[in-house]
Amino acid sequence: MKNVETNPKTPQETVTISREEYNNLIAQNKELSQKVLWLMETINLNNKKIFGSSSEKTVEEESAQLSVFNEAEETANIKRPEPELEEVKSHYRKKRTKKDRIPGDLPVEIIEYRLNKDELECPECGEELHEMGKEIVREELKIIPAHAVIVQHVRYTYSCRSCERTGTEVPVIKAPVKNAVIKGGFASPETVAYIMTQKYLMDIPLYRQENDFKRKDIQLSRQTMANWIIKCSEMWLNPIYDELHKKMVNSETAHADETTIQVLKEPGRKAQNKSYMWLYRTGQYEKDQIALYNYRMGRKPEYAQEFLSGFSGYLHCDGYQGYKTLKNVILVQCLSHVRRKFDEALKCLKEEERKDSKASIGLAYCNKLFKIEENIKALIPEEKYIKRQELSKPVLEDFFAWLNSFTPASQSHLGKAVSYTLNQWNNLQNYLLDGRLNISNNPAEHLAKSFALCRKNFLFSNTPSGAEASAAVMSIIETAKINKIDPFKYLTYIFQTAPQLDMTKTENVQKLLPEVFKNGQKENA
Repeated sequence: MKNVETNPKTPQETVTISREEYNNLIAQNKELSQKVLWLMETINLNNKKIFGSSSEKTVEEESAQLSVFNEAEETANIKRPEPELEEVKSHYRKKRTKKDRIPGDLPVEIIEYRLNKDELECPECGEELHEMGKEIVREELKIIPAHAVIVQHVRYTYSCRSCERTGTEVPVIKAPVKNAVIKGGFASPETVAYIMTQKYLMDIPLYRQENDFKRKDIQLSRQTMANWIIKCSEMWLNPIYDELHKKMVNSETAHADETTIQVLKEPGRKAQNKSYMWLYRTGQYEKDQIALYNYRMGRKPEYAQEFLSGFSGYLHCDGYQGYKTLKNVILVQCLSHVRRKFDEALKCLKEEERKDSKASIGLAYCNKLFKIEENIKALIPEEKYIKRQELSKPVLEDFFAWLNSFTPASQSHLGKAVSYTLNQWNNLQNYLLDGRLNISNNPAEHLAKSFALCRKNFLFSNTPSGAEASAAVMSIIETAKINKIDPFKYLTYIFQTAPQLDMTKTENVQKLLPEVFKNGQKENA
């Protein structure tokens, strides 16, 4: 039995309860205290997210970040002199900083300044002047906004004069004509490529493109543009996508992630139901650099199993349980997620509580591991492997011992960070197994961010076919980007070439792969 005193400010009163009731009250109080702690930390963290920086930089790095709103004031220096001149092929050009660079292969438009005929008189003797030389006074960068032209395809027919004279049957021969990108339509390869890159690369939705065309007095509805995207994706991009998929499955290292997408008219589902865009990319050291998006109606493990069927190797991913069902795959989980959780735990604390806190110690371990990666990033995989055994492995061992040295409140952000790290520990340290592996899953997360930026502008897909088309187009564009290929030029090449080929034949599809296009560009340079 236990005597419990009420508030001392009130008249003294003693209530007698059983030991069991007392223990229950203690347990309830502890549970409520943890919930209050969790809620207060969550409020602090949400305030940071709403009113603080949206960057994923840790609190130590945020102080170096420039404000978007005073960028001009921060970066401008009116006392800075104009760039110096450098001699280039017998003439002078202004030296440009590393950030200010104009490609050397841009076409040059020349504006010449000559004296008028009535000015060609010598001021000394009155005789006619002649040209003795010229100089480049300045060079300017000129931007020409997109403009449209009508391309007429005119086919000529031929007949034989000799047969006409002899009265025999006169043959009529017609010149061959290249197939259109869309049979019976008025879209050109360049137009479809432009619409796709504007939507999926520049994040400009179709309704804004429609308005832009209207300002140019071109009536092109968003419905027509959407139809062009879907048709060209199904006819010309999907075969390339499938070939890239085969190459990815045959790679030894890959990345995977997933993000949400809303599709309004999915069969048997409500418009509010959540669908997913799965993201895959080959590893940094793979010969074929490929990025693929895969639309699915959910996040079931079977979707990853189906897409990665035949893949055996290292897969970078987050802690989603679905990846753990994959066979013949070694998971390499992302330490960025660990660092992010400790950073969030640190941000939950007041400024005066942060120094030497458990959250700051956990974050320091993570930052030390990432600093090692920064220092060895220029090494080849074999050298990276050796350095990680020498430098990273001892840090991980100390980190693991520290994680097991205390037991934080399970409902706190620190408790969740520690619990997550310990639960995923075996896969988190797998990047030590091979020098080709990454400490984080950032390559796949960058694909997710690219899609998220695009999704902010078009918000949702109307139909599954539209979502599948978006996946195919973004796959081609992102694959072009990581191969340092201009997406517009690559898409234009595909839409010019594919209609002239039998795309059911693998050898024809392979002619349109990024490496073939890139090698062709080098040969034509």
